[in-house]
Amino acid sequence: MLELTMLRERRACRLAGLSRDAFRHPPEQTPATHALSARIIELAQVRRRFGYRRLHDLLRPEYPAVNHKKVYRLYREANLAVRRRRKVRRPPSERQPLSSATAPNAVWSMDFVSDALANGRRLKCLTVADDFT
Repeated sequence: MLELTMLRERRACRLAGLSRDAFRHPPEQTPATHALSARIIELAQVRRRFGYRRLHDLLRPEYPAVNHKKVYRLYREANLAVRRRRKVRRPPSERQPLSSATAPNAVWSMDFVSDALANGRRLKCLTVADDFT
């Protein structure tokens, strides 16, 4: 913003809602965070099907003070993600028409029927019918 406009640092920081100290000293990761990030990457390479939640469960004994939000942030910063499995596409089989009933008790149909009485009580029935008769 300072390079693009002719604003001074104080004015630019006030407009951006940023303290001047934060502008001059960008955040740096602590050595503990570097170690945690390296451990997350190491575990993610060994356990490819584990997401950040299960990695957090594995890290809990080593890093008890680290919560799932920090693990998620470091997981995403390392561009890690569990690959989505592609759905298996089976070739469609040829459709066959339904067989018509040629004799009694050969083909049956059933369905649930629902209605309400005048007093508001629900009535549900399973209806079974012989298709030939």
